Amino acid sequence: MSRVLWTVWVLGAVTKLSKEEGPDQASSPSCDPMGVCDGRFRSLKSIPSGLTAAVRSLDLSNNEITYIRNRDLQGCVNLKALKLASNGINAIEKDSFISLRSLEHLDLSYNLLSNLSSSWFRPLSSLKFLNLLGNRYKSLGETPLFSQLTNLQILKVGSIDSFTELQEKDFAGLTFLEELEIDASNLQRYEPESLKSIQNISHLALRMKQPVFLLEIFVDLSRSLKHLELRDTHLNTFHFSKASIRETNTLIKKWTFRNVKVTDGSFSELVKLLNCVSGVLEVEFEGCTLDGLGDFDISDMDKIKNIGGIETLIVRRLAIQYFYSFYDMSSIYSLTANVKRVTVESSKVFLVPCLLSRHLKSLEYLDLSDNLMVEESLGNSACEQAWPLLQTLILRQNRLKSLEKTGETLLTLKNLTKLDISKNNYVSMPETCQWPDKLKYLNLSNTRIYSVTRCIPSMLEILDISNNNLDSFSLILPQLKELYISRNKLKTLPDASFLPMLHVLRISRNTISTFTKEQLDSFSTLEALEAGSNNFLCSCEFLSFTWEQQSLARILTDWPDNYLCDSPFSVRGQRVKDTQLPASECHQVALVSAVCSVLFLLILLTGVLCHHFHGLWYLKMMWAWLQAKRKPRKAPPRDVCYDAFVSYSEHDSYWVENMMVQELEHFDPPFRLCLHKRDFIPGKWIIDNIIDSIEKSHKTIFVLSENFVKSEWCKYELDFSHFRLFDENNDAAILILLEPIEKKAIPQRFCKLRKIMNTKTYLEWPTDETQQEGFWLNLRTAIKS
Repeated sequence: MSRVLWTVWVLGAVTKLSKEEGPDQASSPSCDPMGVCDGRFRSLKSIPSGLTAAVRSLDLSNNEITYIRNRDLQGCVNLKALKLASNGINAIEKDSFISLRSLEHLDLSYNLLSNLSSSWFRPLSSLKFLNLLGNRYKSLGETPLFSQLTNLQILKVGSIDSFTELQEKDFAGLTFLEELEIDASNLQRYEPESLKSIQNISHLALRMKQPVFLLEIFVDLSRSLKHLELRDTHLNTFHFSKASIRETNTLIKKWTFRNVKVTDGSFSELVKLLNCVSGVLEVEFEGCTLDGLGDFDISDMDKIKNIGGIETLIVRRLAIQYFYSFYDMSSIYSLTANVKRVTVESSKVFLVPCLLSRHLKSLEYLDLSDNLMVEESLGNSACEQAWPLLQTLILRQNRLKSLEKTGETLLTLKNLTKLDISKNNYVSMPETCQWPDKLKYLNLSNTRIYSVTRCIPSMLEILDISNNNLDSFSLILPQLKELYISRNKLKTLPDASFLPMLHVLRISRNTISTFTKEQLDSFSTLEALEAGSNNFLCSCEFLSFTWEQQSLARILTDWPDNYLCDSPFSVRGQRVKDTQLPASECHQVALVSAVCSVLFLLILLTGVLCHHFHGLWYLKMMWAWLQAKRKPRKAPPRDVCYDAFVSYSEHDSYWVENMMVQELEHFDPPFRLCLHKRDFIPGKWIIDNIIDSIEKSHKTIFVLSENFVKSEWCKYELDFSHFRLFDENNDAAILILLEPIEKKAIPQRFCKLRKIMNTKTYLEWPTDETQQEGFWLNLRTAIKS
């Protein structure tokens, strides 16, 4: 009984274990041969067991792990990257990472960690990336967390709600960071010099809702930070106090405001802040909102000098709530005199006032992509003396429609060398246009044009007309060095004689089916060709060319992966480099020669066989039979004109004409005989004469002799009469043996005639004159029968 209970208990335990462990095993991470393991979205409750030193990267993000134990990762001594983001981790044992001395990337973001321990990071001397964003901790702990992380380059800390405090000791030990991201959205306390311990920071991304501690942070970082990025901040209440800034010579070269809300008043305060520090070269506004009318109150404008050092201004996706009531910004024109690069994208700009354009005296680069510019407003913006040093102008994706007007409008820009007017709706192109004299680069991609004309300036060095509806390109551009013409409908490469200086050609995604060695060689200066993703016809010539040219990889930048066969169908989708066609397709001349030779031999053999087996005779008989089938089997009685048709050899004509004709036609009553020499109708086809004579004769007399058998004409007559008479099974043939002949002398093909001679009585001409009278009597009797 006890044995039965023991068995039941074991089975129950095994079943329970299989239910509990089965899903974990099924959800274990998948690893590739390089040791990169992916265990995302597997509903894992804990770190899988059995991880070994072969694991180099382990991603367990988006699971349900809540706890990390000391033994979970002890076998992963070669682990380089550990990603545990978006789990529910609320506790990590002290020595959980002690074996991870090679770890370089650790992501613990968006978990439930309330307290951080320096013991976790102490063994991680190789760590370069650490992400602790989105947890529940309020501060970075009682002791410095990162003092042992001497190789750390990227650090991300804080959270949107719970993180409220930055302390002076928090970043102790960190001397250099490429990137520091702090989510201080709910920051309530900032100890002075909390960030000053970091001696060098390339980029600080600071997320904070209110600018309460902005000036203190700025002061601490002024001597160590190169790029300050402010995110999700409402600057409505920002007020600049000059007394807060003791150091005006800072390292900060770039300011970025991302998703920041600004008013007219706070913008003025920002200008004052930038004026008090020197060295700022670039200012960027990304996704910002200006809640105002542009009524900037900047007093003592003459005293603002340092802001004039800004060389680059970038504005992307700027939202102005009261856009159509916006001022002309004339109050800040004087601040733009030294700006060299301006980018204003996706901000609904429809006009740059002429006065502002004239103030931009140092401007070299202007990008107004994705706005509302039209030719009329562009003419106002590019007025006389506007942008005098401008070299690059980008008007991509605006509302321009006329190439002719666009070119004329920009004639005032004497130094313009690069123009991008792509993604405008030009459609057509006039025959001629005017452009700035120094223009070297023109981008007309995505403009829906279907042909190119001399409107394109001949002095260009770079032309981009990709992604249009072009089916040909025949412009003469003697100075062109780079041509981008992908995504069109071209069927062949351009004529190289029109582009003598071409170095780069991008012509992928057209309808080109082939190109030859001669075409490539004609581009004597070509250094790079991108012609993949076309409809290549993998003919024998094209494949042979690609096999023989081993240097193709040096000039074809996308060879061989983007060169696929489109036809023949049997090789569609294969790489041109790997395609091989059957020998029958690539050696057609040799194949045709071989077939012709075989056919000639067959014809010769057939001729020999036909001669040997009388095939020609059978063909003649077939034709005679076809002719005879068109006539009635028997002529009506009224059409029978002769008593007998006589078939004989010309050598036997004396006997026929002087003896048989005299004996029969002068008999009383006389017999009417049909002789070919006398009665055949001149000019009528011989076959028809024979057929008609036989059909119009009551009997057919064959005068058989050695001469008859040898005579071609007699053979021919006998051929047809043999077929006609014996096929109808009648008894109209009379055989006269003029001289003794061997039966074997009669050709084998006259099988019925040979049979008749074997089975039927025939008349034999007697040499004895006393018996000749009986011969004539028997012949007359046979004719009458």
